[in-house]
Amino acid sequence: MTQERPSGESRLPATPGDAAEKDARPLELRRPTQAMSLMLTALLVLALLYTLALSQTLVVPLMLAMFLGLGLNPLVASAARLHIPRFLSAMVVMLAVAGGSVGAVTLLAPPAVKWLQQAPSAIRHDLAPKIKPFTRKLDEANRATQSLVGSGTRHTATPRPARFDVWDVIAITPRVLAFALTVGLLVFFFLIFGDRMLLKLVEVSPSFASKRHVVTIVRSIQAEVSRYIFTATCINFTLGALTALILWGLKMPDPLLWGGLAALANFVPYVGAISMTLVLTVAGSMHFDHLLNALAPALSFAALTSVEGNLVTPMIMGRRMRLSPVAILIWLLLWAWIWGIAGALLAVPMLTTVKLIAEHIRGWEWFAHLVGR
Repeated sequence: MTQERPSGESRLPATPGDAAEKDARPLELRRPTQAMSLMLTALLVLALLYTLALSQTLVVPLMLAMFLGLGLNPLVASAARLHIPRFLSAMVVMLAVAGGSVGAVTLLAPPAVKWLQQAPSAIRHDLAPKIKPFTRKLDEANRATQSLVGSGTRHTATPRPARFDVWDVIAITPRVLAFALTVGLLVFFFLIFGDRMLLKLVEVSPSFASKRHVVTIVRSIQAEVSRYIFTATCINFTLGALTALILWGLKMPDPLLWGGLAALANFVPYVGAISMTLVLTVAGSMHFDHLLNALAPALSFAALTSVEGNLVTPMIMGRRMRLSPVAILIWLLLWAWIWGIAGALLAVPMLTTVKLIAEHIRGWEWFAHLVGR
């Protein structure tokens, strides 16, 4: 039975003008929606950065413990394959790390304190006369500029010599110990219960495909980041040992101190090596009179880091783990601005993790390609 159309209604063919108007209306509505979405995304990113800056005391120990746990996990996993309980192997690993850290601090703290106490007077009496001929013309030009700018009484403030107070170190010692204890406990529990946390994360996934996807992402991050952190630690430790050996051969005082600082500074790409080169330049100028002997420690370290950064690390890490230098510097500036020194140390592991996550999430491959090398 067919239904008759009401009188007065007739189906007219659509004209090209009507079709163009229908296509234009969604485009006009879509543009403000896209602008609003972009604005909300920018506000969300700014709010997230502000929250991370405020929660530094909570997030930094958690992030540091997570990456340390990933770096030490291959040792515990190898022991588990030998049927050694994870609790026992994690306990042995943590005791070894704690013993090594305490030994390193005990060995390097006295020369570091001595250098900090003697640095102001040594710079004023030893280093300043050596560089005075190079800065004399600059001082003359500065005085001439000041005389041309204007007349009047100038009050020159007498600079106070910087002093290193041991009581300041004693005052911050409880906070440092609390931080170290928190990170150590978190690392210990990550090493023991890391697989259980992965199992619980898989269990809450809604479907089998999502479960498999979560396992793939987490396993890839765990394997790649663990390999990166463990390999970078071994490379930096070797770099520090070679630096100490070379400085010992150059008759540089306290070579172990400079080797330890070199190993720690190399965790911050580019910036750490440049900063350590400048420090060795100043330290060498303070302890040696001849120009060549004064520059030998810094030049030796610069040559060593050049070989490490351009040959050894790319060959060991492989292309998959290589990052763009521009992306590394921007990421370093961002996290150093948010978290200071801790952010600079954690920047590259975080960028590596984000790159690995972006490679497995649909629609974010562009970010992995952008920060890759």
